[in-house]
Amino acid sequence: MRQRRAARWWALIAVAGVVLLGYVVPRGLPGGSVGLEKSSQPAGPATSSTSAAGSTLVDALVVVDAGTAPDSYERDQFGQRWADVDRDGCDQRNDVLARDLVDVEYRSGTHDCVVESGTLTDPYTGELVTFEKVAGGIDIDHVVPLAAAWRAGAWSWAEQHRTEFANDLANLQATSSSLNRSKGDQGIDEWLPPDPAYTCTYAARWVQIKTRWALSVTTHEKASLEQLLARC
Repeated sequence: MRQRRAARWWALIAVAGVVLLGYVVPRGLPGGSVGLEKSSQPAGPATSSTSAAGSTLVDALVVVDAGTAPDSYERDQFGQRWADVDRDGCDQRNDVLARDLVDVEYRSGTHDCVVESGTLTDPYTGELVTFEKVAGGIDIDHVVPLAAAWRAGAWSWAEQHRTEFANDLANLQATSSSLNRSKGDQGIDEWLPPDPAYTCTYAARWVQIKTRWALSVTTHEKASLEQLLARC
């Protein structure tokens, strides 16, 4: 069941065309209810169309350079880790593993929910990573890190809104544990995927997420996005 569901997600990417324009900005003001669509997924390879759409969205991003965020970020402020916010019976971590890995094996008795093993072609590096639940090896990266989101406006949200952001499938990407930890909470003006072939897609995803959640950017961050997308 989960294998078929994952295949449908990737099929949606293929027919979506301009990926950025397929996402929606959350309804309501920060702290309100947000509908997280089950089809939320990583953007496919960036094209000239997605780059143009991304550049348009960059122009609309709000620039905030002054330090208005309280210096009190903690992970727990974004609620339960890997909550089942879409209520499909599986937490978001397992949803991402099922979506991003191939040759997936599930724990028996979990209704194809708990991923025990699989193989990832890490988009950040282009390398193959083998996952075994007992041994680990794969983390789930927040494309826009939680600490970065906190500084960009999430500090003012209600906790439920932050929980929804932390579990938004569009902002989640399976990657190697070592790479995820080396990235930390760095912004796009500080860190890019080692594989330059993924740079355009990464930039497009960053813009989409900032737009979707009405998060601000700094002057330097916006300039970096403009330069990256101009080369795509």
